[in-house]
Amino acid sequence: MRSVLNPVAGTVVAMSEVPDPVFAQGMVGPGIAVDPGPAAASDACAPIGGVVLSLHPHAFVVVGDDGRGVLVHLGIDTVQLGGEGFVPHVAKGDVVVAGQRVITWSPRAVSDGGRPALVPVVVLELPAEDLEILVPPGETIAAGAPLLAFS
Repeated sequence: MRSVLNPVAGTVVAMSEVPDPVFAQGMVGPGIAVDPGPAAASDACAPIGGVVLSLHPHAFVVVGDDGRGVLVHLGIDTVQLGGEGFVPHVAKGDVVVAGQRVITWSPRAVSDGGRPALVPVVVLELPAEDLEILVPPGETIAAGAPLLAFS
């Protein structure tokens, strides 16, 4: 089993509770979300080691040696913020290690702007039955702790 680390500290939320049908209905892939709460600033860390395949101010994908990608999306509808309040610390194509800081952002600013600050963590192109959720919804979890596993 391959472990996926939690990118932000917070409370685990079932993906079905994310107020975005693309995530809630698993259209992007299976996963779980984390509610970081009202933090003024938070670092989002790489969930796996690998190459940064995609990097936007509000989201990134890291692809591991096995070719499997993990998407971390910081907040819901945050693409509309035009990058304001998000500070990337890596570039597309960079090699990162699991737990390395990728983006600093403000969950409070996202919430204050009327958007949910939930952080979906999705394993791309994986059958849902191949994903194991290691921390159940409602539990709190530290950044860098194991969150998901897949084979």
